Amino acid sequence: MRIRSLSLENFRNYIRLEMEWPEQPVLLVGGNAQGKTSLLEAIYYLATGRSPLTGMDRQLINWTAEQEGLSYARLRTEVVGRHQVREIEMVLSVSPNANGIPRLQKSIRVDRRPQRLRDLTGCLNVVLFLPQDVELVAGPPAGRRDYLDATLSQVDRTYAAALETYGETLRERNALLRHLAEEGGDPAQLDPLDERLARSGVVVAQGRHRLVGELSRHAGPFHAELTGGQEWLRLEYHPNFDPASPPALTYQRPLLVEPGGLPPGVSLEDLERAFLQRLRQRRREEIERGMTLTGPHRDEVRFRVGDVDLGLFGSRGQQRTAVLALKMAQLAWMQEIAGEDPILLLDEVLAELDEARRAALLSLVDRVEQAILTATDPEMFSLAFRQRAALFRVEGGIIRPCERAV
Repeated sequence: MRIRSLSLENFRNYIRLEMEWPEQPVLLVGGNAQGKTSLLEAIYYLATGRSPLTGMDRQLINWTAEQEGLSYARLRTEVVGRHQVREIEMVLSVSPNANGIPRLQKSIRVDRRPQRLRDLTGCLNVVLFLPQDVELVAGPPAGRRDYLDATLSQVDRTYAAALETYGETLRERNALLRHLAEEGGDPAQLDPLDERLARSGVVVAQGRHRLVGELSRHAGPFHAELTGGQEWLRLEYHPNFDPASPPALTYQRPLLVEPGGLPPGVSLEDLERAFLQRLRQRRREEIERGMTLTGPHRDEVRFRVGDVDLGLFGSRGQQRTAVLALKMAQLAWMQEIAGEDPILLLDEVLAELDEARRAALLSLVDRVEQAILTATDPEMFSLAFRQRAALFRVEGGIIRPCERAV
């Protein structure tokens, strides 16, 4: 899989960009805040419908353009896959609603037909490395959940649909819980939302569990290779609610079943019933607190080497190595699932790695059809790599070919 062309209009610091992409690895060089990361962000956004850097889509619209009344951003790409060529387009626009309040709208088109966010699944697969990805190990759980969701939604349409339903239902349910807490009313109003939350929540939880198992299977050997055989990384999935274990064990151990399977003697219907039962058991408490306390929106993932939880006790170097092994595992897993290479996006990640880990990371470039890398200092890359890559200089949202390093 590779992108053949990319068009940006009023996206971040790109007023207008029209670019055809060469087939060899691409190295984007330039100073900070010139648009290198924004270019990778645009590709990731077209693949997933979400930014890896902000949860507010309005921030993606070029500030100067918005001040001049051009309150929109447009992104478009042509993706060449194994069996077909697809065009993906997204438009963000700000316009006043009926009350005159500015509101952001996002439209998605695939092959010029309107689509939903979930319909992006399989259209464009990417693996993105950012310097701040080390926070996946030591940062808050929401970041790890978002990573699992974005990874699964790229390749699993059922998961993407369930995740969308779960998020919508969770927001509706929390709003109703707050209303019941403040205004009173019949708690039975929660019943249809509980049923929908249980159905979609089980799909989300099982999907994440399978993914964590597969990533752990791949990440262990990669991590051992990166540490000279000294350490073996293990990923553990800790569900907020495990219907196969007593309530007292929730949060205290991972869900111990085979990747892709269910607890012995337990069906999806059993999980849904158990989830629904727990929601009803905690209904009074949830109304009092005005929030949903049970479900995969509170799941956790931990990174362990032996008995050491790297998120709590790992050094910065150990955490960085764990993330590198994780992304290498993601690449291998996506190749297996999709049957074609994802696009590899590497943003300034060599600067914090030693020579051995740099070599391991760059070895990924040779495993995919298309890789796009950024650097403030191209000298961090070997002469051999610079000679076989296509080099571009990025300045102020403008990209120009630069002379090949010799």
